[in-house]
Amino acid sequence: MKKILCSREQVNLKCVLLGGQSFRWKETNPDEYSGVFGGGFWTLKQNDDHIAYKRIPTTNLDEKMLSNYLRLDEPLELYYKEWSLCDPIFKKSAERFKGIRMLKQEPIENILSFICSSNNNISRISSMVEKMCTLYGEKIDGTTYYAFPNIETLVGQQVEEDLKVAKFGYRAKFIRQTAEKMFELGCNKWIDKLRNMNYDSAKKELMLLPGVGPKVADCICLMSLDHLEAVPVDTHVFQIACENYLPHLKKYKTVTQPVYNEIGDCFRKIFKKNAGWAHTVRIFCFV
Repeated sequence: MKKILCSREQVNLKCVLLGGQSFRWKETNPDEYSGVFGGGFWTLKQNDDHIAYKRIPTTNLDEKMLSNYLRLDEPLELYYKEWSLCDPIFKKSAERFKGIRMLKQEPIENILSFICSSNNNISRISSMVEKMCTLYGEKIDGTTYYAFPNIETLVGQQVEEDLKVAKFGYRAKFIRQTAEKMFELGCNKWIDKLRNMNYDSAKKELMLLPGVGPKVADCICLMSLDHLEAVPVDTHVFQIACENYLPHLKKYKTVTQPVYNEIGDCFRKIFKKNAGWAHTVRIFCFV
């Protein structure tokens, strides 16, 4: 295996890979993880001062791909210091969870995977995403794994029927319709457009896709479109906000759209441009 210098405090692989950002990673041995991204099958081994890695098939760009995926060029220790200055609650709690990074994911996979996340748990989402890859993705040579499908392979009524048989339920329709919509928009050109938009505009554009509501749109903005100020708000985040930042929201029993917006704006006011990343660290602290 090759090595990339990186301490545990710089990257906590267990939290980053298994914490619900991506759904294609498994812990195969203590401190060892296997998964698929970038069209290859990867094995990563966490060590105190480095990450050992192997990709099948191997290329001369493996280190660059992994570094980009883990955002290793981002000064995480500096971010933690800035966030701690902004928020005493963050400072008190974050010592327990160092090395929480935002993965830089492929947008097509990110969008369709998070459509599967609606009213679901990580184990079942992972199973659904794996099934989608097995049905429509290309087999990775030398492994039993499949790359995430190209958007063209997910277009057509038969896709919806196949996914229904595979127990995707109502999500089957959303996946087929979203794939068709993205294909019509030019997919990669459209994705580049979203990256170059401001956060609010990109989120609104994403919410035009079938099955993409505010939270899923924020997850996509945060995890694959470089809009790191996006703050996905679920029931757990709502509880954190009520208990620690916005106690007046306790009178609400559900997360209405105004409540959702107020929570996101609150965290953006505190943590500025990387609010979504800071919010992700804080979730681990309060779990």
